[in-house]
Amino acid sequence: MRVVFIGPPGAGKGTQAERLVETYTMAHLSTGDMLRAARDAKTEVGLKADRYMSAGQLVPDEIIVAIIAGRLGQPDCGQGYLLDGFPRTIAQAESLDAMLAEKDTPLHVVLELQVPEEELFERLAGRGRADDTPEVIRQRLVAYREQTAPLLKYYGGQELLRSIDGLGSIDEIFQRAKAVLDEFAD
Repeated sequence: MRVVFIGPPGAGKGTQAERLVETYTMAHLSTGDMLRAARDAKTEVGLKADRYMSAGQLVPDEIIVAIIAGRLGQPDCGQGYLLDGFPRTIAQAESLDAMLAEKDTPLHVVLELQVPEEELFERLAGRGRADDTPEVIRQRLVAYREQTAPLLKYYGGQELLRSIDGLGSIDEIFQRAKAVLDEFAD
């Protein structure tokens, strides 16, 4: 099963992703983890990414896409994967679609975890991280909304998007996600 997992900062995506990849025996492909791994392995693309990361800049799409392409070719992705943190833009989604079309391995579903902004703000503010100031939280939520709204429309137009309520206990949210993914499980 090939899944894109979308959700705002503070939605609990990481917690749910861990449970989902374990339940469905999929590779968990976190863009942040992949960027750090490529950098640490000193691959050509990892060193390019590190130049941006070290300067606190966003890594350009072509580098991210190259890292994703390399990772999707690894054996553990043969059973399926959950992409977490990618794509973030329409350009990245189109690159992913082209990459998957070449291999005749289209996505099965795009799962969106929906949480109201007031709740996200409370969750993020309650984490106690130094960078979770009210202004930074607001900026992150605005950036997410601006980047993600077009993606939701894009995947909705392809009839791949399924949205679930991200409020409730970890188990309740997991059961909602599982109900969606069970439709696509072999």
